[in-house]
Amino acid sequence: MPICRLSANSARPLAIVMAMLISASALAQDTPRPDNARDRAAAEGDAALDRLERATAARKQEAQTRGPTALPTPSEETRRRAFDGLRKRAPSPAMDARARAALDKGKDAMAAEREAMARRLGHALGLEAPDMEAVFGVAAPPSAKGWVPVLFVSSSMPVTTLRTYAAQLEKARGILAFRGMPGGLTRVAPMAKLSAEILRHDPGCEGPACAMRDVQLIVDPLIFRQHGVARVPALAMVPGDPALPYCEREDESPRAVHVVYGDAALSGLLEEYGRLGGKQEVRDAEARLRCC
Repeated sequence: MPICRLSANSARPLAIVMAMLISASALAQDTPRPDNARDRAAAEGDAALDRLERATAARKQEAQTRGPTALPTPSEETRRRAFDGLRKRAPSPAMDARARAALDKGKDAMAAEREAMARRLGHALGLEAPDMEAVFGVAAPPSAKGWVPVLFVSSSMPVTTLRTYAAQLEKARGILAFRGMPGGLTRVAPMAKLSAEILRHDPGCEGPACAMRDVQLIVDPLIFRQHGVARVPALAMVPGDPALPYCEREDESPRAVHVVYGDAALSGLLEEYGRLGGKQEVRDAEARLRCC
């Protein structure tokens, strides 16, 4: 039976295939498993953390032991010499006087600067009247003399009643005072509308060309509190100018001696005020109210 031999051309590809299989198996044996690599990385990380902790602890201990932990205790000789030097110090009255004078001067300068800053801050915030002579070079106008009829009213009163009082106060040169504004102090439009309705000569007129009465309306809760007004309408004869803004008033501004309550005409309120002892206060207002 004939035996077939592999030719040289057939044996060469077979050898190449065998070599590739052997190299692949060797490469698979040399490649580490993913699990083993992860474990080695974790172990190396733990070792690095341990080395870092040991180095940090060593640095802390070195820093604590490097400097002094307490002040040195002086010897008895050093203490004695120090106290002897303090006792032998020669007093200097001139130096003490200069030091006290400098201290007093500094206190006075600080007080003056504090007062000036407080005054400027009050001017900026409107809490204090500005210095007219320093700002404009003119003197502030003197305060008005006499008594001004102030009628305390409320926006809840009928508009017709407020219009009647406005017509009477125009003759007596008085003021309508409100505690607050309808809708709150943050809303100006309702108060402006109410003021226009009160002061118009013609209640049916609309627009800015309408003729208005010459009566001042003020919103001043302080004057209500100052006179203890709890209900309206009420009349008080206030000395000076009650229409001044808050920043131009003094802390103890003058107030009326009496307060008259009652839903009556202005002439009746003035008459009642005079009956209570304020005849001198209401004399001018009554005369103006009768003559015009």
